[in-house]
Amino acid sequence: MTKIKFGTDGVRGTANILPMDPQTVFYIGLAAGQVLGKGGEAVIATDGRKSGSMLQAALSAGLASTGVTSRTGGIMPTAALALAVQEAKVDLGVMITASHNPATDNGVKLFAAGGSKISDAQQSQIENLINNPQEINRIQPQDIGQVVTDDNVAGAYIRLVEGLIKDKPLAGLKLVVDCANGAASKLAPELLVRAGADVIAISNSPNGDNINQNCGSTYPQALAEQVIASEADAGIAFDGDADRVVLVDETGELIDGDQILARLATDWQQQGTLQGDQVIATVMSNMGLQEYLQNLGVLLVRTAVGDRHVAAKMKELNANLGGEQSGHILLPTIISSGDGLISGLLPLISLAKSNLPASQYLQCFTANPQILHNLRHNGGDPLSTQEVKAVISDVEKTLGTSGRVLVRASGTEPLIRIMAEAKTIVAAQAAIDKIAEAIGEP
Repeated sequence: MTKIKFGTDGVRGTANILPMDPQTVFYIGLAAGQVLGKGGEAVIATDGRKSGSMLQAALSAGLASTGVTSRTGGIMPTAALALAVQEAKVDLGVMITASHNPATDNGVKLFAAGGSKISDAQQSQIENLINNPQEINRIQPQDIGQVVTDDNVAGAYIRLVEGLIKDKPLAGLKLVVDCANGAASKLAPELLVRAGADVIAISNSPNGDNINQNCGSTYPQALAEQVIASEADAGIAFDGDADRVVLVDETGELIDGDQILARLATDWQQQGTLQGDQVIATVMSNMGLQEYLQNLGVLLVRTAVGDRHVAAKMKELNANLGGEQSGHILLPTIISSGDGLISGLLPLISLAKSNLPASQYLQCFTANPQILHNLRHNGGDPLSTQEVKAVISDVEKTLGTSGRVLVRASGTEPLIRIMAEAKTIVAAQAAIDKIAEAIGEP
């Protein structure tokens, strides 16, 4: 079997092809059951992809073979699954999702007891067992785990959100919600209505094949068009498993994760609840956010890309607000896992209290132009050559303190990811072009 390697957010790939074929997912279940389950209990959910039920069956079979009983909760957001692990005090949670990827992909996210993502040590143990299945201990027939259906797995999550909206804090707002034809398709519109909003739901009819298809947080154009057409006050969009969120204002302009962090940081600092006067974000967050927070007296601490790294730094520094520009927002004093609905709900509640238009209230700062470019290569390590290093260094010197570049190899594809940020779009594009030319394309 080809060696399986976890990425920053579990294992992901094309459904029915290694590593997302049923046999490999069965081995993931075996390994996770031995490391985390210990003959105990797990909860499993999916985001509604056609391949979800197939992979859930394979994974729960692997867990059962190590004595773990699985409760399957059906389609629900990742945060609801993680909270169920915490509230039910089970040993393991598994979300079968490829997040914002196309419908033909799928993946496995693992949560340890307490509802947090598995540690690096646990991940290494699981990887080792997947790649060395002869070391997995199958249990005796009388100890095989069961697979049961539980329609109330999302109950704790629903109660948590209901506690935030009991006074109908969105009353007076007309909202469009784009559910990405994914995990939030049922829950999000219902809960926003209970919050008092006049809700127009789009992309909330999942059929197994249409998740993230020209909709959701990775395609906010559909949301923007509907907000303008409906003369709504704002819009909110999730990705496939609803752990990512973006907003749009009444003019259709995007309010990304950086702007959400800025709004929440402003509110929480005024309320005296922003722990340590700090926000944790990644190297991708805009320099405009850093300057805005600095003017508030708030420190922006940056990490490597991935909410896993953000979460680790937040724990280290005892921070209660962090996230990614893409819309993964982490609010650990409210919910242990990143959640799109709650992360979008809080700034919308603040908006409703302000009596200001979203374009004025939620667009906290003017972002510097950023350009992202993915460059395919033939393998090897093109970033290790002295020529490429010299060009990157030269571009950095040219931009100086008014801009920056980030160049990194993808961990999952033969791609070099280049991000350039500058005071003008022309300067950012020039930086991209110079680095791309030095690396070359096959």
